[in-house]
Amino acid sequence: MRHLVLKLAILTLPLATGGCVKTVTSVVKAPFQAAGQVVDWTTTSQDEADRNYGRKMRKQEAREGRERREYEKQCRKHPEQCQQSPQGQPASRAMTATAPVTDH
Repeated sequence: MRHLVLKLAILTLPLATGGCVKTVTSVVKAPFQAAGQVVDWTTTSQDEADRNYGRKMRKQEAREGRERREYEKQCRKHPEQCQQSPQGQPASRAMTATAPVTDH
């Protein structure tokens, strides 16, 4: 009887330790997986960078469009206050696009 229990214990030992091996493996891999996750969180992929740049440009274009519409609205209400440059832009914006003026 004693030999039978011993044989059963020896035969079931690999089955019982299978869970232990899996646990040990997951414990060993955990620091590397955590480090990989941190790298993923801290870096920006090219796709994310492109998407963020596109979003930034759309917001800037929308803001410029709102400013232009507001300027045109003010020019329709008070045309004497709006000085147009030859390109049809406001004089203040046309001045920034040219070379700086120096005082003599």
